[in-house]
Amino acid sequence: AAALNADVCEIYTDVDGVYTTDTNVVPTARKIDRISYEEMLELASLGAKVLQIRSVELGMKYGVKIHVRSSFSDVEGTWVVPEESAMEKVVVSGVTVAKDEAKITCEDLPDTSGVAGRLFAPLADAGVSVDMIVQNQAYDGTTDLTFTVPKGDRKRTVEILRAKVPELVGKDGERVSYDDEICKVSVVGVGMRSHAGVAKTMFQLLAADNINIQLISTSEIKISCVIARKYAELAVRCLHEGFGLSLPMSERTSL
Repeated sequence: AAALNADVCEIYTDVDGVYTTDTNVVPTARKIDRISYEEMLELASLGAKVLQIRSVELGMKYGVKIHVRSSFSDVEGTWVVPEESAMEKVVVSGVTVAKDEAKITCEDLPDTSGVAGRLFAPLADAGVSVDMIVQNQAYDGTTDLTFTVPKGDRKRTVEILRAKVPELVGKDGERVSYDDEICKVSVVGVGMRSHAGVAKTMFQLLAADNINIQLISTSEIKISCVIARKYAELAVRCLHEGFGLSLPMSERTSL
């Protein structure tokens, strides 16, 4: 579309647009009429499967509006466009969950400069993509470091650490543990830039359903939490309801 100098790129799919979350999990999820490129990029990278990340990146780079619509009807779908002032009135636009991640913890690492670099260098060389990283407060000169990788790379990651940095993780990798039974639940919205308290609300909603948060990651327009995978759908439902995403847009702006 960009090469043809088109103003709009229409993408036809088996759904009639981008929804506030997976309708298989929350049947009352609403179709989003207009969403910014940035929000769509975050949603796509965090588990929403309607659009490929690359298509959104190209649309944003060349200023081509994207219209996501159904192949089976003439109903207007979702417009992916540059950010508009009205979008900031809505605090959260969508909720996603990614179940294809694994958590790895390296225990009793020396609390000295350069250790993190030595730990992650062989993973980068092997093409392993590391996502969330959390380092605990040091105690008695040692610290623990936890990070997430794609679930399919978990076994390879542990093997690389054992082979390349045994002085850090132990000759037999005895200081490395992992958990495959996790997921990452996220809320996304450009309104987070101008509204305080989104993280507080998210954490309180999860706590109300006794869902323990293991890791937290944030950006300007998203908050992600790693939780036990068995709570994935419960977390999506409670966050979707708690942020009022089943309500009409006009009623959601004050949340």
